[in-house]
Amino acid sequence: MTVKIGVLVMSYGTPKSLEDVKAYYTHIRRGNPPTAEQLKELTDRYEAIVGGVFPLRENTDRQVEALQAALNADKAGADVEFVCYQGLKHASPFIEDGVEAMAKDGITQAVGIVLAPHYSSMSVGSYIKRAQEKADACKIDMGFVESYHMHPELIDVLSQRVSAKLDQYIEAGATRDEIRVLFSAHSLPERILAMGDPYRDQLLETSQAIAAQAGVTNWQFTWQSAGRTAEPWLGPDILDTLQQLSKEQVEYVLVAPIGFVSDHLEVLYDLDIEATAVAAELDMRLMRIDSLNSDPAYMSVLSDVIRKRLEQMKAAQS
Repeated sequence: MTVKIGVLVMSYGTPKSLEDVKAYYTHIRRGNPPTAEQLKELTDRYEAIVGGVFPLRENTDRQVEALQAALNADKAGADVEFVCYQGLKHASPFIEDGVEAMAKDGITQAVGIVLAPHYSSMSVGSYIKRAQEKADACKIDMGFVESYHMHPELIDVLSQRVSAKLDQYIEAGATRDEIRVLFSAHSLPERILAMGDPYRDQLLETSQAIAAQAGVTNWQFTWQSAGRTAEPWLGPDILDTLQQLSKEQVEYVLVAPIGFVSDHLEVLYDLDIEATAVAAELDMRLMRIDSLNSDPAYMSVLSDVIRKRLEQMKAAQS
């Protein structure tokens, strides 16, 4: 008899079309509609990267499909069938929708995972809280993968991407020592440090491991995409970092946004358009590593940690 195991694949979410941007932004703002100026700014960003077409949502859809295929590719687990459900924080299907869909399909055991390798109570923790509350209400036994930031395959695939871009710089005439590697991730409010949150430390651990494996010594960590609120956010921001590097006469910069696993707004606009424009003004050449998206190596990482979490759940029940 084949047992169906649900997998709730969670991510931030993105609007399906430009017409959905206002509702999406309103949800992010906890029900408070954006001003006309705020809405125009966000809409302009989407239009700048996609011209009214939304591959961003398709990226996540493909990741969920590829993960389900990877999980079910192991014929040794023929008595188990994994069924993936998508749950988004700020767009439909919401996290609660994904759990409810599982319940309607008769699934009683599931694993939840967020498409983000690094844990923070403000990010991954908030996804898990919502999913757990809905799973309890639906009587689904759900365990969660909290982080996988040091998984060997993850370090390996990211190291390969760093090395590949470094080689492009070298082929263009730069020496390895001239290239500054900037590891980056989405900023969070500074108060997470006082909370003892592991987010920053996990990001630095991943950065150090990638640098060591890729043989990179000229690197530093920076933040990006901070929210526009009154409280201070973790810094320095990458745009400020580029200004500082210009003063240090750094000409070549490689950005490795290790906090992001797919091409979303923070990558396609904040880095590819905004940061690249600032670098050009400073007479610097900036490239970034390719995103993981649906790379089989990344699907293998996710599949492995999900299977291990399921094994832990079974062991705890026996």
